[in-house]
Amino acid sequence: MLTSAELMKHRLQPGDLVLEKSGGGEQQPVGASVLFDLDVQAVATNFAARVRPATGVDPRFLTYLLASTYHLGINQRAIKQTTGLQNLDADAFFNEMWAVPSHGEQRAIADFLDRETARIDALIAKKRVLLRLAEERFERAVFDGIQGGVSSTHAEVQPSGLDWLGDIPVHWGLPPVGAYYDVVLGKMLNPAASSAEDRSPYLRNTNVKWDGFDLSDLGEMHFEAAERQKYELRVGDLLVCEGGDVGRAGVWSFGGRKVFFQKAIHRVRPRDNANPRFLMYCLRAAAKRNVFVVEGNQATIVHLTAEKLRVHRFPYPPPTEQAEIVHLLDKHKDRLETLRQKLNRQLDLLREHRQALVTAAVTGQIDIPVAA
Repeated sequence: MLTSAELMKHRLQPGDLVLEKSGGGEQQPVGASVLFDLDVQAVATNFAARVRPATGVDPRFLTYLLASTYHLGINQRAIKQTTGLQNLDADAFFNEMWAVPSHGEQRAIADFLDRETARIDALIAKKRVLLRLAEERFERAVFDGIQGGVSSTHAEVQPSGLDWLGDIPVHWGLPPVGAYYDVVLGKMLNPAASSAEDRSPYLRNTNVKWDGFDLSDLGEMHFEAAERQKYELRVGDLLVCEGGDVGRAGVWSFGGRKVFFQKAIHRVRPRDNANPRFLMYCLRAAAKRNVFVVEGNQATIVHLTAEKLRVHRFPYPPPTEQAEIVHLLDKHKDRLETLRQKLNRQLDLLREHRQALVTAAVTGQIDIPVAA
């Protein structure tokens, strides 16, 4: 609760700026500010500073000026690193000497930047929409693929019996996962295994991405001889997250290195001619439709236990058709990744151009005429 005096001190009014003082991040770094222009009752928290422009200072110009402080070197000098967090030294920050033009020039610069940044922001928004639409098309292609709409477009269909899936070709099966895959939950982490001298790398839930792995930060613990045989990964193993983003999965493709896996992950090892990438796409389609969340207990954290995974039923085309579907979906995924990289490069360039334009305008590097 705030006292009346504290409310008066920290209350925001239209035209104030809210300055990030602590924590921050890529989207809102320490020292970043936003213009408060809402007709609501609000106060600045301990993690933010209220900046009220003095008479003769245009709040929009000041917002753009503060947005350039990192590039002008002001933020670096005023930011203090403590216990892993960044904090802004407000006294050092506001004691910096900043060149400020006349009020008329400030308005002209702000008007110019309002127009130009709005144009750039609109381009950025369009690029993001294009990427989102491409990702949605890929997810639809995945669902079509595991439903038979890619490889069996003219085949007779029948109800699958699964509400989320709908009809599938009559020549497809719908067996439980355990019929064609061995499902094993990883080793329980314990202090003794974590502190032993003879330790080996293992995957955690966070290391498993959709159709990929982040191996930059692997945990390490001790595995006994029998455990090494049980928990060592092989090329072609499908790793499935038990919790978190439930069902998130990737196929292990790293031969030549001994890596194991922790309890938060299921290793799903194919038997016979089962295709782990096809099952991965089935899991992806189910997860995107919240199948595992709906099945979980909403009063607790949702988990996909080994027992549930073994009896879960997914479409099972003939092996040659599985391979065909995987090939087509992999090609679609590669095209999406190429487009994603291209659009991300364009977004980076647009953001860099936007920031350079703002910095150039507020520092007088661009000649902006002042209206008479």
